[in-house]
Amino acid sequence: MPSSVTPIAPPAPPAAPRAGSEFTPLLRQVKEQGLLERRTGWYALGITANLLALTAVAAGMLLLGNTWWTLLLALPLAVLSARTAFVGHDAGHAQIAGSRRANRIIGLIHGNLLLGMSYSWWNDKHNRHHANPNHVEKDPDVGAGALVWTQEQAAGRTGFARWLSRHQARLFFPMLLLEGVALKVSSLQDLRRQGPRERAVEAGFLVAHIIGYSALLLAALPLGKAVVFALVHHALFGLHLGMAFAPNHKGMEMPDPDGEPWGHLRRQVLTSRNVRGGLLTDWLFGGLNYQIEHHLFPSMPRPHLRLAQPLVRHHCRALGLPYAEAGPIDSYGQALRHMHEVGAPLRAE
Repeated sequence: MPSSVTPIAPPAPPAAPRAGSEFTPLLRQVKEQGLLERRTGWYALGITANLLALTAVAAGMLLLGNTWWTLLLALPLAVLSARTAFVGHDAGHAQIAGSRRANRIIGLIHGNLLLGMSYSWWNDKHNRHHANPNHVEKDPDVGAGALVWTQEQAAGRTGFARWLSRHQARLFFPMLLLEGVALKVSSLQDLRRQGPRERAVEAGFLVAHIIGYSALLLAALPLGKAVVFALVHHALFGLHLGMAFAPNHKGMEMPDPDGEPWGHLRRQVLTSRNVRGGLLTDWLFGGLNYQIEHHLFPSMPRPHLRLAQPLVRHHCRALGLPYAEAGPIDSYGQALRHMHEVGAPLRAE
């Protein structure tokens, strides 16, 4: 798809459609403008640039060698690791290549090999999230874990977990420093779920990552400094990745498990929040700042999300459907306020 594609002016507001067809007119417009077509060249250029940058950081580590100054490279490595994760995310949604096999290979290289994060585990978890965002019984991202997302979940906590839920809003960002390690632990645990053939491939790439990453650190640094570098790298990576995902759904509508099911349009729009910003925001969030468009069209290539935004915003306005947008700081504030409110009954004890 040429990079010069731009959306045409939105048409006049359509007549209010039946609930079951609310999404159909929007889908038709998006297809007519070619916004679901692949952008293979765009991704090839971005992937190549990211791999070259990773190589440059690795070379810098080896050149600097045994000095604490080498730790400064943990920051660009964390940022580039997040870029790598965004590529794996897009591959999981079939945004990059035209075949499932090609997307899986890209995902395995960027997830398992370069990050030590299981592509299969992420895909299974993330697809269940996309199918039912913010649904407490079906979305794994709002299940009770280290954090809780409803007061009902908080009420069932005991011991240290109860204390954690009581103060989860103020602990949220510090806890993200552990997310980089948590992703790897969850990936290894998920190997038990996978079939023998899938497990062999996933485990092979994960082991290759562990060996390669350890070899790089120990070739550049003595053991003590290598461990510190790994901890700083994973802490910054987890913080960056968590900050890209945190504003997307926290504090948004949560469907009633016993209520009437929502159609695709309402299910995705009412539970999602966009983050305003320019090209820098697009880059730092990996396109996830267009969360509404991404959820409506998961296979849409990342560079087309901003082109689809005016169409989606106009369609929601025509239907009288809220279209949530906020700046980065405000979006974090909304998410933190929701977590604070969830823990309120526990703090009142």
